[in-house]
Amino acid sequence: MHNIANILRFGAPYLRRYWLPFLLGVIFSMLYGASNGAVVWGTKTILDRFNPPSIEAVVSDSHLSRMEKVTYKVVDQWLPRTGRPIDGRQILGGLLFLPLLVGLRGLGQYLSSIFMASMGERTVNDLRADVLEKLQSLSLDYFNRTSMGDLLQRINGDTAALNQCLSSGFTDSVKEPFSMIGIAVALCLIDWKLTVGALVLTPLCLIPISTLGRKARAAAAIGIKATISQSSLLAEMLPSIRVVKALNLENEQAQRFRVHSKELIRGKLKAVSARAQINPIIETFSMLGLGLLLIYVFYSGRTTPDMVAFLTGMLFFFIPVKKLASLHLLLQESKLGVDRLKQVLEAEPSVKERPDAVPLTAFHSGIRFRGVSFAYEEQPVLNGVDIEIARGSKVGLAGDNGSGKSTLVNLLLRFYDPKEGAVEIDGLNLRDANVRDLRRMIGLVSQEVVIFDQTAAVNIGCAKPGATQVEIETAARQAGCHDFIMALEEGYETRLGERGVRLSGGQRQRVSIARAFVRDAPIVILDEATASLDAKAEADIQATVDRLEEHRTVICVAHRLSTLAAMDRIIVLAAGQVIEDGTFEELLAGNGQFARMARQQGLSVARPETFTTESAVVTVEA
Repeated sequence: MHNIANILRFGAPYLRRYWLPFLLGVIFSMLYGASNGAVVWGTKTILDRFNPPSIEAVVSDSHLSRMEKVTYKVVDQWLPRTGRPIDGRQILGGLLFLPLLVGLRGLGQYLSSIFMASMGERTVNDLRADVLEKLQSLSLDYFNRTSMGDLLQRINGDTAALNQCLSSGFTDSVKEPFSMIGIAVALCLIDWKLTVGALVLTPLCLIPISTLGRKARAAAAIGIKATISQSSLLAEMLPSIRVVKALNLENEQAQRFRVHSKELIRGKLKAVSARAQINPIIETFSMLGLGLLLIYVFYSGRTTPDMVAFLTGMLFFFIPVKKLASLHLLLQESKLGVDRLKQVLEAEPSVKERPDAVPLTAFHSGIRFRGVSFAYEEQPVLNGVDIEIARGSKVGLAGDNGSGKSTLVNLLLRFYDPKEGAVEIDGLNLRDANVRDLRRMIGLVSQEVVIFDQTAAVNIGCAKPGATQVEIETAARQAGCHDFIMALEEGYETRLGERGVRLSGGQRQRVSIARAFVRDAPIVILDEATASLDAKAEADIQATVDRLEEHRTVICVAHRLSTLAAMDRIIVLAAGQVIEDGTFEELLAGNGQFARMARQQGLSVARPETFTTESAVVTVEA
């Protein structure tokens, strides 16, 4: 009961939304329970007709209530009995009496299950949507410490376990107690002393069931852990199948999968073992109860109808007992999922928007990183960084891996907040700004291009909700992707496939640039935008990027230093600090970190307005 109370408290906000199917489910559960007792009573009534007392004896029996006497008179008119000629009414009654009672029981069971399942499915659907919405609201640090398999398990596996608990388990938790009460009442009406004696063993069933519940919960924990590991492996392997094949890693990946599968099988078998022990335990105790019943019947000289009716009632009684015992195990397994869902729904983002956040409607003067320090957990990345970027300027960020370039971009997008210092736009601390307004002001073109399994139009227009077809096509033309989109079989209505498999790498990058065009943001971040492309594709796309940069404030992060040649200034980072700041020519002509990296990439100064690479000469506007 404690576990179901916890689950009900967790689901209460959702259950209140669907109170009507829940109420109807309870009503029909009560009907089901009452009809179970009616079937037991009906069985004894039919058996009594073979050796019935006379109507006069029943009416004169002072131990019977008036209701029982009236009921006997009505039933006597409709049912045949020994020693009396049978008429049409009694034939009809004899044919339909038990079918009507059993049909009423079946109707109650069916409608109860339908309404409870409706409530459970809708509740879990809302919960699943809320979990996804909550995950999207959490900051990036949460995802950095959580595996993909764990996230998938919470959204799908944990909610599915709760769904089973609410739809089938919760149905049984409401329906079966009413059934037990109805049967117990019917048996007490026959003989309450005999009923108490026969049911005295029922509480003893709870002792082994409690132990089995703990085993089921431990087995569920093993299964969840193995499922998470298995899902993480699949999420890691399938998108990287080219690399797996190229490195001949198929056998190693398959072996890892088998190891996780063995753990999953171990958990499943432990759960099956716990569930499989319920029926033998319940049936053993029920047979002990029936043994006591038989001894009592023979000892007291009770009639055969009493014995048969009681036997039927006891068999009916222990069916819900077995279901409730199975429900106990289900609740133990579901509790783990509920606890994990609570963890997600109670998690708080590390980056929070203030209730009185200031709207950002325009970009006027510039961006400033003021004394910014930052660390990922305990690993320092930035240390007292001061950078000013004037509106309309083009700034490049260079430095070795781990120098803090991408972290500056993450802070500007407010994926994280600085540990010390502040990031400002037009003098406004981003902690005080409306986050959605901030991100609408920034267009991001990254090396990591994400293409959704949607149409080409949706993939471009997603950067600006409500974008018209004209705006989408204009942006596509500016990004140089209109022609290859129109060459697809359905043009802009062609689905691009998962991760954009229908497009080449350069085409995917152009779609990403088209998003920045359709967004028309005043600030553009180029985060290694052409790093994954070959020289020809890079040259083609660089011209498109140049168009995107016009009349905008640009922050360009690059390892390939030649892509920074057109920047107004370049900031060089090392160990989280600014060590150089100047134009491309000034830094290249110097003897600092930038010049060292340039020499490693084959760059050298030919004359003040040009520089050379091993394969090409690139002219820089003076």
